[in-house]
Amino acid sequence: MKGDHSKLTAAAVLGAMGPGLLAALSGNDAGGIATYSSAGASYGYQTLWILPIMALLLIVVQETAARCGCVTGKGFASLIRERFGVRLSAFAMGALLIANTAVTISEFAGIASGLALFGVPKTISVPLMALVIWLLTMSGSFKRIEKVLLVVSCVFVTYVVAAFLAGPSWGQVVAATVSPHAVAEPEYVSLLVATIGTTIAPWMIFLAQNNVVDKNVDESGIVLQRIDTVTGSVIACAIAWFIIVTTGTVLHPAGIEVSDAADAALALEPIAGEFSTILFSAGLVAASFLAACVLPGVTSSAICEAFGWERGADRTWEEAPTYRGIITGVIMLSGILVILPGVDLFEIMMSAQVINGVLLPVLLVFLVLVARDRRIMGEYRNGRLWNVLTWVTIVLITVLTICMFALQMLGF
Repeated sequence: MKGDHSKLTAAAVLGAMGPGLLAALSGNDAGGIATYSSAGASYGYQTLWILPIMALLLIVVQETAARCGCVTGKGFASLIRERFGVRLSAFAMGALLIANTAVTISEFAGIASGLALFGVPKTISVPLMALVIWLLTMSGSFKRIEKVLLVVSCVFVTYVVAAFLAGPSWGQVVAATVSPHAVAEPEYVSLLVATIGTTIAPWMIFLAQNNVVDKNVDESGIVLQRIDTVTGSVIACAIAWFIIVTTGTVLHPAGIEVSDAADAALALEPIAGEFSTILFSAGLVAASFLAACVLPGVTSSAICEAFGWERGADRTWEEAPTYRGIITGVIMLSGILVILPGVDLFEIMMSAQVINGVLLPVLLVFLVLVARDRRIMGEYRNGRLWNVLTWVTIVLITVLTICMFALQMLGF
């Protein structure tokens, strides 16, 4: 009996895996990889110590969102409308639509950059991948979509392999991870802010909660979802850690700085070999593809839920025309803008960063007020410790956002 119980528990844990993993891993997108690569290339291992803190912040946010979904059976957008009214809900959804479309554009730019390293021009790669992403999101099965995306996320192991190929001094790496080391330079502070900012995005809250709701998980699954969210957060931050280790080992000693993930992949080749470049490029394409699959769906799902429209991957065009229409529109617009000449993609991505920077603290306040509400959450509401951790997260992210804007105005 004991052996059977053990197997049942293991099977239950594996069955619950998915929502937390996808939500966390989707945050390691083209922008995130670029940020981590730049941090390692510019400052070596000196930003590694921030990653355990990032993991804790991500766990707090993801666990709270998933627990709210388990208890209420509703997505985050629905709870915002019910708790804070239609006006605030409309503001949040409008900002989310603009920001997520801009971020989706950056994902297609990441796909184009990554496949260009394999000799595929963006006029071919972007339309083809946009069609694949659209077909997947229109496939009519949430379970199928989740399984495909989880398989795609396995490509992140390429960054682990690349780190070992780089041959770092693991003693120095571990020491840098557990020992905070600040550099009194505006560029260093800016990279720290960007590293934390790229870990938690507004859309990830909606994704973490909606995925739990779509899997019909109730209060009995809270413990299993907690395992899922913690595992996802730790793995996502571990991948970021390996990316910084790789570029910190190879590019920093050579004095090579990079501005995006494709630059990092190219810069690795003459020093670490062609195989490292291939691994890094493959990871960039897979990460961008994963996020590009997730963002249109979570955006459309949140908007439809906020306004009471039918939503869900298992709904047909006749049943949920707005849901499918928004997904189609976001994918088409993003793909077209990436291949059009003369479009300032950097300005679009900076605009998304500004909107996300303003929206995230607001959404986190909404989240903590819902999670501590006895009427909504009952016995599963936030405890005192979790309330403190959540408010600390909100204050920290708000301060970092202000620092980010200040540094941008100063030109850093």
